[in-house]
Formats: sequence, C-alpha cells, structure tokens
Amino acid sequence: MTLILPDLLWHQGTLQKGFAVEWDGSGVTGLRLAEPDDRADACPHILMPACTDLQVNGSGGVMLNSDPSPEALAAIVTAQRARGTGWVLPTLITTTLDLMEQAADAVIAAWGMPGLLGLHFEGPYLSLARKGTHRAAFIRPFEPDMIPILARLREAGIPVMLTLAPECVPAQTIARLHDMGVVLSAGHTDATAEEARAGLAAGVSCFTHLYNAMPQMQSRAPGVIAAAIGSEAYAGIIADGHHVAWEMIALACRARPRPRRMFLVSDAMATIGGPDHFTLYGERIELRDGKLVNADGALAGAHVDMVTSLRHLIRDVGLDPEEAIAMASDTPHQAMGLPAPQIAPGRHRAECLALDADLRPIALPG
Repeated sequence: MTLILPDLLWHQGTLQKGFAVEWDGSGVTGLRLAEPDDRADACPHILMPACTDLQVNGSGGVMLNSDPSPEALAAIVTAQRARGTGWVLPTLITTTLDLMEQAADAVIAAWGMPGLLGLHFEGPYLSLARKGTHRAAFIRPFEPDMIPILARLREAGIPVMLTLAPECVPAQTIARLHDMGVVLSAGHTDATAEEARAGLAAGVSCFTHLYNAMPQMQSRAPGVIAAAIGSEAYAGIIADGHHVAWEMIALACRARPRPRRMFLVSDAMATIGGPDHFTLYGERIELRDGKLVNADGALAGAHVDMVTSLRHLIRDVGLDPEEAIAMASDTPHQAMGLPAPQIAPGRHRAECLALDADLRPIALPG
C-alpha cells in the first residue's frame, strides 16, 4: 500500500488539511486522517478529483462531428483523461438530424465507458446572428423529430445538454424538454434580457460559454449576458486567454448572486492530443499562436485543457483556489444534476488529479 499525504485535499467542496490517502497504484483504497508517524510516498500540494468538462467537441485528433461513433468517443475521452479531465461531455455542434441521431446511437452503445458523462448537442436551434463557427445552412427551427432522439438518451439514463437560443425556440417546447430531464443551456443567442429571462422561466438552467456568441452588454441594452450574470442559473466560461479577458471572467464570477454557479469549459477541439489542424464543415481550422482559427482568422473553438484553464483562473483571473476548483470539478456535475465526485475508495487514478505548488499536474505513484 502506498500513502499519499497531500498538503490540501479537495473534500466535500472545500480544501482540507490533514488527510492521508491510501493508494494501490491503480486508485484510492482508503481515506483517513493523517497520523504523526505516517510516511508519505507522495506529497502533492493539492489532490482533487480530476476535472469535468461539459463542452468537448473533439480531442485526440478526432472531431465528434466528423466521426459520431463509439470509437471516436473513446479517442476523445482517452485524450482528455490523459490530461487531467476525468469526465467528459462530448459535444456535437450544429449539424444534420441524421448525424445527431448517429451521435446519440454512439453514446448509447458506449454508455458505461469510464469518463463518458453523457452528450451535449450544441445547436442547431440557434440564432443566425450569433452562429460563430457553426454552419448557417444547418441552423433551423426546432424540429419535432428531435424529441425521440432526446427521449432515447434520457430513457437510457444518459445525461443530455442541449444548447439553444431561447428566443428561437417556443417556450412550450423548452418546458417540454426540461420536463424530459434535458439540461437546457442558452447559447449562440441574440436574446434580449427579457427573452433570456423568459427562457429561464420556461426551463433553461444554464448558459453556454458566457460572453461568446452573445450580444455584449450595453448601458441600456443589458442583453442575455446581464440576464445570465444576474440569474441563479449555471454558466460555463472558457478561460484560455483568447475567448474572454481575465477581467471579464472575474467580473462575472464576482457578480453572481449565488455562489458556485460558474463552471469551466474548454470548448476543446481535435488538436488536444492531436495534430495542429483539423477539418470542420470542410474548412481547415489550424492552431496559430495558441488559438484555433479558421481561414478568416476568426476563433473556431479552443486549444486548451481544463487543468491549464484551472491554473488560469487562479493565477490570471485571481480567483480563490476553492472557487476555481469548484468550477472545474463540483459545479459542472451539479449543473447536470449529478453528484460531485469525491476522492474516496474505488476512485480510479484517471479520476484523481494531483497538482504541485505551481498548480501543474504531477504523476501519482504506480
């Protein structure tokens, strides 16, 4: 038996001192209070559950849009787990109903795969004015044929997130999807503050990559961003240094009326653990100066992992470590209606994350 004595252990939503973690090389076998005569085999500064990412478009050289298969899901999850993200919500961006059904079939077939948390459909029921890199030709009104796809996933017990523009989907449809247990997230939206609040009242409980693909706040037009920040809904945000300025992340986090409603997302693409370019909608997307851009130089997803994003929150945004860790671990699970993961017996090594004093990942024994 190996003994890990972290300076700080993420335990029940806080960083705590004085714990000893028993370890057999493949995962946690015991958790107890440290004793004076304990001899450590490893002493990380922080030991926490691996990160959770609710927006992963691709990794390991694979885009889910290009290959909605169980093999692609495995490649994405494996690449993320190698980089400190233990749980992944693979994300299919705006596409045809046929590909959406294929992605649902793939997740159902792969369900039970360690690290596979569910499925995120980002679109296609979005605002054309705020489409971002999503293909305009595929953006459309909500279609009844989507209901059976979502129902099959939910009947299988699979968590599902659907990003939509609340001003583009009828309130009764939003309410029906909410009643099915689909987590509805407002994104790629041109909604006014009033339209966003109507979406929240109908069943929207989350916002997708806050600030991005949304109209920016104005003194007399607060818009969806102000409605999101002022609400008690959950909101994802990208912390890669390109999508949102550090000051704007800090502003959103500190202005929320209820704590622990912000969470990190990577918006990761195939370049994480893969080549420096890939194809989306037949267009080449490549990595330039740390960011992913299309032929016009516009942002097209992100090239960042969750551990790096967590470090950014603490070092660049200036958040308290407990607030930042919650954004990478507990809050994403809670946004999906799932219990937060804990360091506890049975927790596999790929579901544990050890960080040094500089907040960089370090290997655990075994």
